[in-house]
Amino acid sequence: MAILISPSVLNADLTHLAEEVGRIDAADYVHLDVMDNHFVPNLTFGLPVVSQLIASTDIPADVHLMISDPDTWAPKFAAAGAASVTFHAEASAAPVRLARELRDAGSRAAIALRPATPVEPYLDLLSEFDMVLVMTVEPGFGGQSFLDGTLAKIRRTRDAITAAGLDVWVQVDGGVSRSTIERAAGAGANMFVAGSAVYNAEDPNAQIGVLRELATGAYQA
Repeated sequence: MAILISPSVLNADLTHLAEEVGRIDAADYVHLDVMDNHFVPNLTFGLPVVSQLIASTDIPADVHLMISDPDTWAPKFAAAGAASVTFHAEASAAPVRLARELRDAGSRAAIALRPATPVEPYLDLLSEFDMVLVMTVEPGFGGQSFLDGTLAKIRRTRDAITAAGLDVWVQVDGGVSRSTIERAAGAGANMFVAGSAVYNAEDPNAQIGVLRELATGAYQA
């Protein structure tokens, strides 16, 4: 399973977004957090900004929708060229139908779970998704501390994927840093969203390399 690093621009200088994405050309994806101030108590940017950013970079866009109506909006992000679109299980009225719409539009389909949301209701549906995002903080704001209580859920998710013989990625988002990434990789995560750990580093690309190396050494399928 490939180890992938997807830096979040949430901790970047959003007034110079294209330039900030240009600082992470060693990344596998760029993580774009779309928040509507309804599903989460924060407001970032929407479809017009994401569309323009996708057109301005060669780094695949990993769009994370923290919004209250993903069933309407998620396919629009896929149509705009997002390589992966993640929607929250807690917000979608029909997650399987939405995942199929995203795949039909040419995007990877991912479902996200807040820290307290159990993964068990979705284990029999894993083949419908390309990725499961296990939030390791409460969604909404960057810079939070990693919640070790989510590690067991990451492991249950990875074990179910392995048992089913599926090629589904497990992503973690929240508090990912040099001090936490090995624990998440050891629990079975293979895609890592890192915001402040990357953008607060003197050399973001070097930091991406360090995080990838640490996760690669610790990963347990």
